[in-house]
Amino acid sequence: MPVLKTIGQHRVVLDTHVWIWTMTADPRLDKRFQFQFEKILKTQGVLLSPMSIWELGRLVDKGRIEIDMDVLDWVDQALDTEGLQLHILTPRILIQSTRLPGLLHGDPVDRLLIATAHEEKAVLVTCDKKILEYGKDKFISVYDPSS
Repeated sequence: MPVLKTIGQHRVVLDTHVWIWTMTADPRLDKRFQFQFEKILKTQGVLLSPMSIWELGRLVDKGRIEIDMDVLDWVDQALDTEGLQLHILTPRILIQSTRLPGLLHGDPVDRLLIATAHEEKAVLVTCDKKILEYGKDKFISVYDPSS
């Protein structure tokens, strides 16, 4: 069951946009997900890849995202969220990201997120249509928090 309807008791890895949306209470997130997210933060914790921090910095630098403070201050505040765990990029994850089975675009951040979810046996929470489609091939489990 790789495309999940609920995240329940699963460990989760957040895609960059979902991390930003959870920190800003973005209305694109389904209310059911928001409730589950709060519960998971308190119980098993939520994993965040360091690549999401890098990606946020790039998006702010390119002007594709605006935040109301210095990006480093924003990240520091976000990382203070109880239950949010910055995950380590291990050599295994880095190499696994170059060996993903099936067809997937070459975005290195997406590949690292997928490899992290696979190695941690976690659900990748994303609205990215390509990753959601990739989840149908059963290499990783995915969850769309906007539906």
